[in-house]
Amino acid sequence: GFGAAARAGSVASRGARQVSAPLVLASHVLCPYVQRAAIVLAEKGVSFERLDIDLANKPEWFLKVSPLGKTPVLLVGDEAIFESAVICEYLEETALPRLHPPNALQRAQHRSWMEFGSALLNLIGAFYNAADETALVALAAEIRARLVQTEAALGEGPYFAGESFSIVDAVFGPVFRYFDAFDAIDDFGFCNGLPKVQRWRRALSIRPSVAEAVRPDYSVLLGQFLLARRSALSRRIALVRAAA
Repeated sequence: GFGAAARAGSVASRGARQVSAPLVLASHVLCPYVQRAAIVLAEKGVSFERLDIDLANKPEWFLKVSPLGKTPVLLVGDEAIFESAVICEYLEETALPRLHPPNALQRAQHRSWMEFGSALLNLIGAFYNAADETALVALAAEIRARLVQTEAALGEGPYFAGESFSIVDAVFGPVFRYFDAFDAIDDFGFCNGLPKVQRWRRALSIRPSVAEAVRPDYSVLLGQFLLARRSALSRRIALVRAAA
């Protein structure tokens, strides 16, 4: 079946413990939604194989298991689960340790902040695709406003819910990774004056599951991707590189 073919072409293997059937994470090297699934798998010590897809030339088998043509897809034996939040919830239900809070209201609140993180990723995509400087600056301000809201929701840390790493952390790790790239281009002031956000960002950056959710050449590949957008941010990158 499909599972064997995917496993034969796998490019990475992680973890030490199975859920049930062999798992394959159909991935893309830059996709932040793949990263959140990979982080949850790592936090739970679940063994999986990662198969990177060329989204510009999607293989036929991938289109059969991903109705929206997007990554990630988690293959559980010959069954497929698509959409990163759904994958994370499946893993939460089938593998320990639990990353959601035990209280139903708190779990719902965490899911709300997972959705907030997805909305922030949409803003980030609009930011790096902004056609002109006016749009770029406006989107930077909008991202900053979302981080001000995030600051108000954070406690003493180091993670979203205090000492315990949660799926909200898995969602925001890939968000903050973008800021590492943006900070190297210009000072957009995203996290300035937001000490809780800054502390959370630092804590996530050194968490092994977050750090290892991307390839070693991720930052180079992301830089190439951003430069190729032909956007306002691309032009800023070109100026930085020309001045270097």
